[in-house]
Amino acid sequence: MEWGYETAAVRRHRVGGERREGPEDAPPPEREAPEQEPLADACGGRGGGARTRKRSPGGSGGASRGAGTGLSEARAALGLALYLLALRTLVQLSLQQLVLRKATGHRGEFDAHQARDYLEHITSIGPRTTGSPENEILTVHYLLEQIKLIEVQSNSLHKISVDVQRPVGSFSIDFLGGFTSYYDNITNVVVKLEPRDGAQHAILANCHFDSVANSPGASDDAVSCSVMLEVLRVLSTSSEALHHGIVFLFNGAEENVLQASHGFITQHPWASLIRAFINLEAAGVGGKELVFQTGPENPWLVQAYVSAAKHPFASVVAQEVFQSGIIPSDTDFRIYRDFGNIPGIDLAFIENGYIYHTKYDTADRILTDSIQRAGDNILAVLKYLATSDILGSSSKYQHGNMVFFDVLGLFVIAYPSRIGSIINYMVVMAVVLYLGKKLLQSKHKTDNYTKDFLCGLGITLISWFTSLVTVLIIAVFISLIGQSLSWYNHFYVSVCLYGSAAVAKIIFIHTLAKRFYYMNASDQYLGEVFFDISLFVHCGFLVTLTYQGLCSAFISAVWVAFPLLTKLCVHKDFTLHGAQGKFIAFYLLGMFIPYLYALYLIWAVFEMFTPILGRSGSEIPPDVVLASILAGCTMILSSYFINFIYLAKSTKKTMLTLTLMCTITFLLVCSGTFFPYSSNPANPKPKRVFLQHMTRTFHDVEGNVVKQDSGIWINAFDYTGMSHITPHIPEINDSIRAHCEENAPLCGFPWYLPVHFLIRKNWYLPAPEVSPRNPAHFRLISKEQTPWDSTKLTFEATGPSHMSFYVRAHKGSTLSQWSLGNGTPVTSKGGDYFVFYSHGLQASAWQFWIEVQVSEEHPEGMVTVAIAAHYLSGDDKRSSQLDALKEKFPDWTFPSAWVCTYNLFVF
Repeated sequence: MEWGYETAAVRRHRVGGERREGPEDAPPPEREAPEQEPLADACGGRGGGARTRKRSPGGSGGASRGAGTGLSEARAALGLALYLLALRTLVQLSLQQLVLRKATGHRGEFDAHQARDYLEHITSIGPRTTGSPENEILTVHYLLEQIKLIEVQSNSLHKISVDVQRPVGSFSIDFLGGFTSYYDNITNVVVKLEPRDGAQHAILANCHFDSVANSPGASDDAVSCSVMLEVLRVLSTSSEALHHGIVFLFNGAEENVLQASHGFITQHPWASLIRAFINLEAAGVGGKELVFQTGPENPWLVQAYVSAAKHPFASVVAQEVFQSGIIPSDTDFRIYRDFGNIPGIDLAFIENGYIYHTKYDTADRILTDSIQRAGDNILAVLKYLATSDILGSSSKYQHGNMVFFDVLGLFVIAYPSRIGSIINYMVVMAVVLYLGKKLLQSKHKTDNYTKDFLCGLGITLISWFTSLVTVLIIAVFISLIGQSLSWYNHFYVSVCLYGSAAVAKIIFIHTLAKRFYYMNASDQYLGEVFFDISLFVHCGFLVTLTYQGLCSAFISAVWVAFPLLTKLCVHKDFTLHGAQGKFIAFYLLGMFIPYLYALYLIWAVFEMFTPILGRSGSEIPPDVVLASILAGCTMILSSYFINFIYLAKSTKKTMLTLTLMCTITFLLVCSGTFFPYSSNPANPKPKRVFLQHMTRTFHDVEGNVVKQDSGIWINAFDYTGMSHITPHIPEINDSIRAHCEENAPLCGFPWYLPVHFLIRKNWYLPAPEVSPRNPAHFRLISKEQTPWDSTKLTFEATGPSHMSFYVRAHKGSTLSQWSLGNGTPVTSKGGDYFVFYSHGLQASAWQFWIEVQVSEEHPEGMVTVAIAAHYLSGDDKRSSQLDALKEKFPDWTFPSAWVCTYNLFVF
C-alpha cells in the first residue's frame, strides 16, 4: 500500500472531537504525532508523497503507529517550561562566571587588588565634574603621582612620556537630536609607553576620570582608569619589548559630551601615531565588560580581540543595536571614529544599570573578579596589538565588517561578513530545497499541503499579531491608570503579566484553528506543517537581514540551520513511532543551541533596556516598550514549539493557568502592590529626579527686563513623573506644572542637554532668588553688517564651568554661519540651536559670533538668545531651599540637585 493512502485512512479514523479526547490507553505523553511527509534527511530515510487532509468524517482503518494518540498536555507544558528553565540556568551560570581562572599573582600578570586600590583612591575624592577642583586638581595630581611611581619601576627596555593637555575646541554632533559643543582648558593626562628607541605607530587606550554631578562614578569610569593604570604598570615592568607604542589617555571631560577625546584626537601631537584604539566605558556597574562596538570595518581588530582576550564577551548584535540609535547614549568611540578616522573596540560594563550615574555607583559594588577579567582582557589585547605586525599597516586590512559573537563567555566565533552572507544563503537554499520538494510535487499530492501551509502561515502571523495587540492593550491601560514601571523593581512581574498574556493568546489562536479548521487532520500532519511554517518565517527573516547587510543575520541562520538539521535527523523515528520519548529528547536536544543562544541574548537585552526604561523620559511609556519586547521574545521562543499545540491532546489547562497568572498579576499591578523603586542597600533601584534652583530673567529687544522669576525646576526622568513623590512632598503636585514659554528657545528653561523632547512634563516650585558668588555675565560685543547683507553678532560670556547657549531665529531670519563647530549652525530637535559649553580651571572669557540672514525686518528683532549657567560644584552649587527640598525626598529616590541661572535676550 502507498504510504500516503495508509495515513489517509488513519486520518479518516481520527475525526472531530473523538480525536481530541484520545483513548484511555494512550501511549506515554512524551510522544509527538508522526510527521506526515517522509523525505530524504541527513540521518537516513526515504522520500514520499505529501500527506493530505480529509475534511469529511467516515472511513475505517486501524490507528497506525500511534497516530491516534496525543501528547499529555500537562507533561508537554511542564517539559517545555523545565527545558527553558534549564537553559536559563545555564545562561545565568555562564554570566556569574566572571573569570575562567584565578590570577596567580605572578609577575607580568594583572593584579586586580592593586587596581582596586587605585579605584578606591579616585572615588574617595568624590564627584568629579569637569572644572571642579576635585577633577582638575585632586584627581589629576593623584594620576600623575601614580604614573611617576610606575615610571620609576619601569624596565629599561621601555620609555614613558607624560603630558598634561589643556585643549580648546568646538564640534557639532548629531547625538540627542543634534547640538554643538565648545570646550576651553579642559584636562587630559596622556602617557606614552614605547620602546626605548621610539615608535612610529601606537595603539590608544582611553578612559575618563570625570563623573556626572553628584555621583562618585566608580564604574563610569574610575574603574576603567584604575585598570589602565595597572595595565600600564604591568607592561612597563615587563621584560618583553614592544614593537609599537601604547598611548594611555586619561581624559577629564567625557561626561561633557565627549569633549576631552575630541581635544586629544584633533590637537595632541601624539594623535598622529594612533592606528587603533580601545575605549573603556560603562553603562552599568560591574559584571562582564561587553565588546559592543568595533571597526568601522577593520576586521583585524576583532581578530585581535578573539586571539588575545582571556575572558571574551562580545556581540555584533549589541553593536548593531547600539549604532541604530535606540539607546540614548554615546561614547568616545564616536569621536575617534568620526574625527580621527581611527578604528577601535568599545567595551562597557552593562550589569546593574539601575545605579549607573547615581550616588550608589561606588567602588564597593564592583566585584574584584570584574576588575580582574577587564584587566586580563585589556592587558592581553593591548600587548597583542603592540607586538603585532598589522598595526603599522592597518589601512591595508580595512575590508568589510565582521560577524562575531561569544559562546557563553568561553570563546568568540568571528568571520568576515561576506563569508556570513554566503553561509546565510546556503542555509536559505537548504530550506528552499526542503520546502520546494513538498510544494512542487504533483498537484494531487500537494494541493492540500500547500493550502494548509499558507493558511497555517496566516494563522501563525495572526496569533503573533493578536498577541502583540493584547499585551499592548494591557500596557496602555496600565500606563493610563498610573501604574507604569511596576516591574522595575520586580522584573518577573512583567513576565507574569505580559509574557503569560502573549503565550496564552498564541495558544488560544492555534487552539481555535485546531478545533474549527483542522478538525479532521492528523496530529502528525499538523505538527509537520507548523514546523515548516516556523522554518519558513525564520528563513524570511534570514533573507531580509542578510539583504540589508546586517551581521546579526547569523542569529536567524542559527534558528534555521539547527532546527532543519534536527528535523531531518529525527524524521525517520517520528515517521515510524510518532512523538515518543526518543523523538522529544532528540527534538529538544537539536533545539538546544538556538534556544540557548536566544536566551543568552534576551538576557542581555533586558539587562540593558530595563534600567534604561527608568530614565528614558516622560514621553515614552515604558510598559509599552517592555511589553513589545516581551511579545517579540515570546514569538521567537514559541516558534518551534507551536507544533506541540497540535500534537497535544488539549491546551485548556495551559491556557487557564496562563490566563489566571496574567489576571492575578494584572489585578495586583492595578492595585499598586508592586512599588517600582527600592532603597535596598544591597540592590537599590532609585527613581531619578533632577532639581535645579534657578532664577530666570527675560529681556526685550530694548534690553529692559520684562519678566523675572525664581523657583526650583523639577524633572523626573521616568514616565511616572511626580505621582509617587506627591504623597511625600505635597507641594510638588500638578498645580505647579511648568508651562512652556512659547517665544523662548527650549521653552525658556535651562536645559543642561537638549533632552527637552524626551521630558515634556516638569514642575516649577516657587523659591527665593539665587545669587551665586560667581555670577554669569553675557554681553553683545559688536553688531555689524557684512558685505553679503547679513548681520554678525559677537558675544562674550563668562561664568561657571558649565553653561548652555540657546538661539531661536525669528520669522524671516536664519542663522547662516557661526564661529562654533565647523562653521555651519546645527539645529536641535524643535528647530532651536543648542550649544553646550564647559571649561576647566582659569579659562578666559568665551567669545563667539553668529551671523543672521534677514529677509524681512521685524520690530521684535532678528533672534532670541539665552544663556544658562549651571553650578555643578563648589559652594555655588547649593542653596538652603534646595537642601531643604532634597531632605524631603524619600530614600528610594536619587535627587541630583544644583543651582543655575537663565538669562534671555532679544537682538
